[in-house]
Amino acid sequence: MTLDEILNEIKKAENIVVLTHETPDGDAIGSSLAVKLVLDRMGKQADVIIPEYPRMYNFLPKIDTIKTESEIKNYDLAISVDCAVIKRLAQKEYFENAKKTIVIDHHGSNNMYGDINYVNPASPACCEVLAGMFQYYGIEIDKNIGTCIMTGIVTDTGGFRHQGINAETFEFTAELIRKGVNIPDIYKRTLRTMTKANFLLSQKVMQRMEILENGKVTFTYITSKDEEEANAEPGDHEGLVEIGRDIEGVEVSVFIRQKDYQDSYKVSLRSGDYVNVSDICLMFGGGGHPRAAGALLQGNIEQVKEKLLNEIRKVLK
Repeated sequence: MTLDEILNEIKKAENIVVLTHETPDGDAIGSSLAVKLVLDRMGKQADVIIPEYPRMYNFLPKIDTIKTESEIKNYDLAISVDCAVIKRLAQKEYFENAKKTIVIDHHGSNNMYGDINYVNPASPACCEVLAGMFQYYGIEIDKNIGTCIMTGIVTDTGGFRHQGINAETFEFTAELIRKGVNIPDIYKRTLRTMTKANFLLSQKVMQRMEILENGKVTFTYITSKDEEEANAEPGDHEGLVEIGRDIEGVEVSVFIRQKDYQDSYKVSLRSGDYVNVSDICLMFGGGGHPRAAGALLQGNIEQVKEKLLNEIRKVLK
């Protein structure tokens, strides 16, 4: 069984690296640190490598152990969490150079790029996948591990707002509350606390918001100059795509963010009831979930806008 294979590889490895996707969110960081805590308990030398992450997650256990790079070039084992494709994996050279690789994920678009792949698209967060794995292994989920896991579940479900949550989600949540995990505090820190830069960027997003396709689509953007003027840090753009989706009657929210002053834009799509935005993003080499996905497109703002709208129009009812 795949889970038994994963445990066997962990036991054999002398040194392990844990990696996740670029511009990591709460599920990516929570998953990475949950794995780190479990590996530490098993007596394994494990490094978590994340080049940059939002400071809102500084409350997480073991966050101070995250590295931006490592002196070890060839790890015995590399574990990727919450990342559907290797091209989105931050510091992927550590994964490519490792003797053995494992992928743990919940994206339906995952292309199974590891030697061993454990992917459960039915889970709303990678952290929920890990919680099930830890239970299978008989590993006690204490308050610290639980805080990391709950951070991933809370952020990826939008505070239990998005489709995809299931009975297991609430069973895990109830168990973590009994372990002393402070869910209201996690919710406040990750979903309800706005940095000044995020507030300033939100203003830009709302000023530029266009309501298109008979009210079913919103489109907005920020530029590199906007982020510079707002003194934005990594993660300060989080949540901006949700502004459009929250408007009555909107099915697809489109938010694009310029990459390093280039004619290149990071695309975030969110949908309401029926449009599979993961399928749209796959057309451009991206992917994600049916109701939340992303991609990278080349061109200026108008060109990127039209490319996306052309695909969205095909699936709108």
